[in-house]
Amino acid sequence: MKFENTLGFAQKLDGQDPLRNYRNQFYFPKVDGKEVIYFTGNSLGLQPKRAQKFVDEVMTDWKELAVEGHFHSDKPWWDYHERLAAPLAKVVGAKTEEVSVMNTLTVNLHLLMVTFYRPTAKRYKIICEEKAFPSDQYMLQSQVRNHGLDPDDALVEVKKREGENFWRTEDVLQKINEVGDELALVLIGGVNYYNGQVFDMETITQAGKAVGANVGWDLAHGAGNIELKLHDWDADFAAWCSYKYMNSGPGNASGVFIHERHLNKKDIPRLEGWWGTKKETRFLMKPEFEPMANADAWQLSNPPVLSLAPYLASLEMFEEVGMEALIEKRDRIVGYLEFVLHEIDKETDKATFEIITPKDRGTQLSVFLHGQGKSLFDYLMKNGVITDWREPNVIRLAPAPFYCSYEDMYRFGQILKKGIQTV
Repeated sequence: MKFENTLGFAQKLDGQDPLRNYRNQFYFPKVDGKEVIYFTGNSLGLQPKRAQKFVDEVMTDWKELAVEGHFHSDKPWWDYHERLAAPLAKVVGAKTEEVSVMNTLTVNLHLLMVTFYRPTAKRYKIICEEKAFPSDQYMLQSQVRNHGLDPDDALVEVKKREGENFWRTEDVLQKINEVGDELALVLIGGVNYYNGQVFDMETITQAGKAVGANVGWDLAHGAGNIELKLHDWDADFAAWCSYKYMNSGPGNASGVFIHERHLNKKDIPRLEGWWGTKKETRFLMKPEFEPMANADAWQLSNPPVLSLAPYLASLEMFEEVGMEALIEKRDRIVGYLEFVLHEIDKETDKATFEIITPKDRGTQLSVFLHGQGKSLFDYLMKNGVITDWREPNVIRLAPAPFYCSYEDMYRFGQILKKGIQTV
């Protein structure tokens, strides 16, 4: 499609958008009485209007039933989390039994490392990407130290090439083969938080498995954003947060994937708790742990129902729309945003935009601002564009397809142009 940087063209695209009515199903912050242009769904998705109803249901059941809500509410609390598994499995390309919801992301990564990072004297190294998200770095370092190992020796980072802003798949594969039979685990962020790059997860997973390592993925920026086929790719495990592209609310519960070959094993190493034991015997208070036959065996405690309620509300929308439709709009709206950026760049002489996100991308474009500092970011924020700043000079733009419009992209370009001319 040949794009045009005009209001009329943007409105035409919106008129053709089959998802356009979903915009009205979210609450937008306002600046000077006008809805903002919201580009930070990669940090915190907007609140779905239907989330309040799901939370109110739980609050009403708590008020009217108290403890009996565990078993006698319309959506009983004791198995509330099970309602999320089937729709989540479709989002991440898994079987329903391979998915569970519990805790938060880094907590879950730590729990999964207990199972999937079992270093030996020979095989103890972990491959990750250079400058992974800080929480992943801290988690990996502490896990390695907990095994009495030196992070400087055990952690192997795959670096970007000099002068490049992205990782090359061949460099990841080379590093996997180089570490070889010393490699215990590959754990990489499937979508990089800084530059928005989508890693070739299928190829990297196959390479890691070929040398005898376990392979896991941090999908904080992947779930609800890109096509995932975790079961078919043969990943051992994955975890993701739910508050970014999945719109479940700040700091909300994390999802996990554990491949079916690891399920229904009583002797597999893991940390265990009451809610991971069989439902049929859970309330017999038996001293012996009898694991659930699915990913719920990794649960420790009863589900945080008030947190899961807005997650379930959001997943209802994912069920209605489907990932295929979301990805189709994502590609078009990100492509239009990229076009608008280049057009504005041509029209100004004070700045040059360098889009550091490669073509292997999801919803996010990371834009390096040559010749402009944080004053431009501040101008955008004051003028109703909610975006994200990352040092040294990058703004991250994530037009989430559920609620961002093509007119947003055009309006952003005009505000950006004025900002460049003003600051």
